[in-house]
Amino acid sequence: MIHIEQKTHTTKDGLTVIVLAPTGRLDITTAWQFRLKLQECISKQSHHVVVNLGQVNFIDSSGLTSLVAGMRDADKVKGSFRICNVHPEAKLVFEVTMMDSVFEIYETEEEALEGVPRNVAS
Repeated sequence: MIHIEQKTHTTKDGLTVIVLAPTGRLDITTAWQFRLKLQECISKQSHHVVVNLGQVNFIDSSGLTSLVAGMRDADKVKGSFRICNVHPEAKLVFEVTMMDSVFEIYETEEEALEGVPRNVAS
C-alpha cells in the first residue's frame, strides 16, 4: 500500500492542477496503485498534474513506467504532467535511465505550478 497525499491547486488563471505526493517506495508493489490514482485524477479531476516525489526515496522501472503512463494520459487530453522535488536517491534513477530528459522536472512544487501552461483547454 502506498500513501498518496492529494491537493488541488488553482492557478491565477483559474486552471485546476492536481498535486500528488506519494510517500515511500514507488516500485513493483505500489506502482499500479499510483498508476490508477494518476488515471483517475487525469480523467475525472484535471488534465494538469504535478507529482511531488520529495517523499519517495526509491523508484524502480515499474515506478518510472507508471509516471510515463501518467504523462501519456495527460498528453492525450492536451494536459500537462510535471514532476518536482525529486528525492536525491530517486534522482539517480531518472539520470541513469535518461528519463530526466523525458519528463518536465522542477526543483520545487511552486516552480512546477508556475510552469503550468496558460491558455490551454482544461
